[in-house]
Amino acid sequence: MSPEGSSITFRSVRGASLRRSTERFAKTLEWRVAKGRPFACLITTDSELRRLNREFRGKDAATDVLSFPATEMAEPAAGGYLGDLAISLGRARAQAAAFGHTVEREIQILMLHGVLHLLGMDHERDRGRMARAEKQWRARLSLPAGLIERVQA
Repeated sequence: MSPEGSSITFRSVRGASLRRSTERFAKTLEWRVAKGRPFACLITTDSELRRLNREFRGKDAATDVLSFPATEMAEPAAGGYLGDLAISLGRARAQAAAFGHTVEREIQILMLHGVLHLLGMDHERDRGRMARAEKQWRARLSLPAGLIERVQA
């Protein structure tokens, strides 16, 4: 984590303009969604996400975003560091093309989804709480359909 708050690390990825816009969006999420709690985000390759998914979740498959909360139950009131995200740039590119928007937008969708997980939400168990929160934040942040909506459609 950087002393300035949330940080983005690009591993095996190029693109200065993508870096700047992603860092700005991370700041927006930090202050608006996470209420000032910083997080770190790794944007990397599909193979690295697959390795992380296998190592930490026991699933030998690539995925688009993984969330690693700093604590078991990352409550917004707890303060301090929120946790880590990992995003597959390859997956983001493919999903952006499939849904007709930019890779920058897809990374933002994935990052929002991941931050909501860091805040303790779990769309598999929370009876729609995370889906409602994601939909509200997407509207506020002018983002297209999110991950939960895509699965439900």
